[in-house]
Amino acid sequence: MAIQVVGGAMLKCSYGVAPSSLNVLPINRVMAGAPAANVMDMIPMLNIPPFGMCQSMANPMVAAATAAALGVLTPMPCIPMPAGPWSPGSPKVKIGEMKALSNNSKATCAWGGQIQILMAGQMNVMIA
Repeated sequence: MAIQVVGGAMLKCSYGVAPSSLNVLPINRVMAGAPAANVMDMIPMLNIPPFGMCQSMANPMVAAATAAALGVLTPMPCIPMPAGPWSPGSPKVKIGEMKALSNNSKATCAWGGQIQILMAGQMNVMIA
């Protein structure tokens, strides 16, 4: 069984230098201590704040800064760009007609990184 992810969950990107926390709006009216998340809670800057600085050369800002520094990797501010919803989500539990977000879900960033959930934000509600 997996743990239900809620607002305040700790996130990490493989190319970011700092963790971030998931923001979940209470529009689905499901609480598990804090508003419960579903797989569509992946909007940049609204649901997923920046991860400090980005080190991915696929990020155009990093590539431009690195080129300007004559090839020395130059991290730039991280603006997450999820390429799609969180996956896999819960196969049985739905929140707002979308799969519930579980602690084993991941999101792929358009800049090549993988966003994962480090801590679900609560430890009491389990989902299938």
